[in-house]
Amino acid sequence: MMVGAVGLGGSWHVELLEEARAQVVRLETGQACTVERAALPAGVREGDVVVDGRLDPERTARRVREVARRRALLAVPVPPGLDL
Repeated sequence: MMVGAVGLGGSWHVELLEEARAQVVRLETGQACTVERAALPAGVREGDVVVDGRLDPERTARRVREVARRRALLAVPVPPGLDL
């Protein structure tokens, strides 16, 4: 599915940036799609949140913290004395 302009409403998470295209995920539904990279705001990076066509640094930071929190919950502690 190609979306012409990501900025047309909603919130998007930038998953993957390639030279000409990007894979984004609609945060409201979890649906992934491919867009032309030119449709994204200038300076966008993987992991950024785009809301209504603009980067949202606050939501990006919140999402980074949430992913780190979930990874910490899933981490398996290494028993003392076990050398990996």
